Amino acid sequence: MTLPDYRAQRARFLAAAERKGAEMTSYQHPLPGPQVESLYTDVARLGPATASRLMLVVSGTHGVEGYYGSDCQIAWLDSLDEKALPADTALLLIHLLNPWGAAHLRRVNEDNIDLNRNFIDFSQPVPANPDYAQWHGLYHGDRASADRQLAQALENAGWQSVKRVVEAGQYTFADGFFFGGHQPSWSYQTMKTIIEQHLSVAKTIISFDLHTGAGAWGHPMLLSIAEQRYAAHDWGKAIYGEWLTLLFTGAGRDSVTGVTATATGYLSQYLLTSLADTQILPLVVECGTYEGQDMHQRVREDHWLHLYGDPASAAGQALKQQLVEGFWPEDADWRALVAFRTQQIFLRGWRALADTP
Repeated sequence: MTLPDYRAQRARFLAAAERKGAEMTSYQHPLPGPQVESLYTDVARLGPATASRLMLVVSGTHGVEGYYGSDCQIAWLDSLDEKALPADTALLLIHLLNPWGAAHLRRVNEDNIDLNRNFIDFSQPVPANPDYAQWHGLYHGDRASADRQLAQALENAGWQSVKRVVEAGQYTFADGFFFGGHQPSWSYQTMKTIIEQHLSVAKTIISFDLHTGAGAWGHPMLLSIAEQRYAAHDWGKAIYGEWLTLLFTGAGRDSVTGVTATATGYLSQYLLTSLADTQILPLVVECGTYEGQDMHQRVREDHWLHLYGDPASAAGQALKQQLVEGFWPEDADWRALVAFRTQQIFLRGWRALADTP
């Protein structure tokens, strides 16, 4: 496997945006990539800045998943006729919201933060997850001891019990698993700025946050993730019917999708909260890859690598290949299927947006 390259991917996206004459805004990350390259979250807009109807597509919330997302953004740009956009309608593409994670081939960001646990109101008490502490040792400290503890936890409690607690997110251990952060991350702050600069004018928004790694192999699930039902969910069901699954998150909740329902801090909910006066339908495309426990282990191996190993070593690169394969499988049919289905989802949403009064 040839590992994906941030600079090459960004160059492809910028070239696609230039071909369409998109208006560009770039936000430089304070840290470099593994080749000491500069890192950016890029925003491309097609259509008027005053448009009341907007389609938003976000890639790379989880960095390594951004290569699927970026490819979909490029394909969607290439499919559009920039000279014949629907009236009063615009497209906004946020390319690699977590550029550090994309460049370093990590799911998390530079502070070991899972961004989909970070979008909370830090002026309020952080979500409690007291049960995580008993299993923190599975992801930190002596590896042999950690592996024994993990095997014992799986035998005694079972995978689903471990998943519900560990993947719910925690805000105590900065070197732990599914860390939500102690404060808003760089990507959080950048997203806040993008909302103020690019999204606040629109009256109706349909958004897509692109992900891989959960669900059935090769199946791009269409989800709307929120803490409760919103009026826009009725609009979503009218557009997509049974293709759309509503996933409500919070303590004690569960889901058969493979996406963790006990978690808080999802970008989708942040968009709903930040744009409370806007009719916004936040959607997630989640493309299934390997079985959940397998994916958990791949991410755990990468976590250990960055705590105690050398990502640039031969062993480190082998683990990176395992991680990338988990989130961006080489299988040609997998890639073709998720690419095709994602464009279908975009097209149906785009047409519905254009028909919105």
